[in-house]
Amino acid sequence: MTTAVAYRREAPPPAVFPNIDEEAFARDLQALRVELESSIGPEDRAHFRKIQRWGRVCSFLGYATSWLMPNPLSALLIAQGNTARWTMMAHHVTHRGYDRVPDMPEHSTGKHFATGWRRVIDWPDWIHPEAWRHEHNTLHHGRTGEIADPDLVEHNTEWLRRSSMPLWAKYLIVGFFACTWKVTYYAPNTFFEWRRAERRRAGGAEEFGTPPLVTAFNPLTAQGRDFWRTCLLPYAALRFVLLPALFAPLGAWAAFSVFVNSVLAELLTNIQSFMLIAPNHAGDDLYRFQGRSDSHATFAVRQVVGSANYTTGSDGIDFLQGFLNYQIEHHLWPTLPMRKYQQAQPRVKALCEKHGVPYVQESIWRRVGKLVDIMVGRTSMRTLPPLGRG
Repeated sequence: MTTAVAYRREAPPPAVFPNIDEEAFARDLQALRVELESSIGPEDRAHFRKIQRWGRVCSFLGYATSWLMPNPLSALLIAQGNTARWTMMAHHVTHRGYDRVPDMPEHSTGKHFATGWRRVIDWPDWIHPEAWRHEHNTLHHGRTGEIADPDLVEHNTEWLRRSSMPLWAKYLIVGFFACTWKVTYYAPNTFFEWRRAERRRAGGAEEFGTPPLVTAFNPLTAQGRDFWRTCLLPYAALRFVLLPALFAPLGAWAAFSVFVNSVLAELLTNIQSFMLIAPNHAGDDLYRFQGRSDSHATFAVRQVVGSANYTTGSDGIDFLQGFLNYQIEHHLWPTLPMRKYQQAQPRVKALCEKHGVPYVQESIWRRVGKLVDIMVGRTSMRTLPPLGRG
């Protein structure tokens, strides 16, 4: 019988970290950034429209066939459309990645995307768009790999890593969160961080820690009711009530089939997005950090050594991976359009080789394995030692 693996309290001693000239590395990156930004043009708008169209076609075909019977193909298509809307449209647009692209409609800019009634059209989800803007764009990107990063996997799973439960039970828990994490992790955590920031701006006291999960789902508390009203009920009503009801004229079986396929699609969306997002900053070959960066140059190095890319290639490969396979480039320059990451990736990798900066790129399957090892406590992240400045 599989037994628990002892929690490793200390990170494994890393290989000798190279003496990096951070300033020289940052200068080369800045020159590349200027070049990339100066070439933003109509081609980036056309590329955005193509990726957007692919996602919409997946959603359309999924629902166009979902009324026939419960089936995995319709659910997969709906799930791919949902994932595309989050990881490619919402993610990059809310980062203002398309604000400088000529002739983009106002609703495809960072300030206006998914605001007001357009939330239903642009990004209907468990996650509130404003909560995402704060938790992801501000906190995660500004404090990547630090304790203050709300998405630091190793820190967030300390309770599981330290647990004495059997290893198989830990794997089951990881599986549960992989199947539900949009509603059990991302929605409540982004929401609470957003509300916390609002209270702080209103003059409230600094708050630390993450409210327990039961607080989010408890309608007897003010926070719980707020969460249900703002995040859970609107999306559940749209996805699992309104959309199936639209097929009711075709009969009860049609409406039931759409409901079942919608539930299955939600499950698949969770699994797919978990595999795409969670491994980006987790693994025993990536670094976590103590305190904030003391310079822009140090910040740039941290974004590289604390992130991992997946296999890159064509638009098709990138679409299936939510364009999250360019995580290193995205963390260096989160305000670029998707197409620019494709152009930047080989050049950033070459700059890392030139300056001796570790650049991690592996298949998504290997990264998922390393993520799970971190979550269950089999391995630990590295800690970045002081960097040389040449």
